[in-house]
Amino acid sequence: MISIVYTDSFLKSSGKLPKEQQNKLSKLLEILQHNPFHSKLRTKSLTGPLAGFYSFRITRDWRAIFHFLNPDKIKLIGIGHRKDIYR
Repeated sequence: MISIVYTDSFLKSSGKLPKEQQNKLSKLLEILQHNPFHSKLRTKSLTGPLAGFYSFRITRDWRAIFHFLNPDKIKLIGIGHRKDIYR
C-alpha cells in the first residue's frame, strides 16, 4: 500500500469542497493508496510546467494534483476546478 502525504494547501482546498465531492474524494483516496493508476481515478500525467505531476478526477469538474516522492509515497498538492487547477 502506498502512503499519502497531504500539503496544507490540499487539506484547506478539500475542506472547501461541497460535501458530495468530499465524500467521493475520501473513497478515491482509498483507491489511490492501492493503485494510483486505477481506471476510476482517470489519472493523467501532466506536461509543461507541471511535468512530473499527475492529476486524478474527483468529479467531472474537480481535479486533484499529486506527485510521487518515491515509489511507495505520494504527496497530494492541491484540489481545484478543472479550469483553474492547471494554472
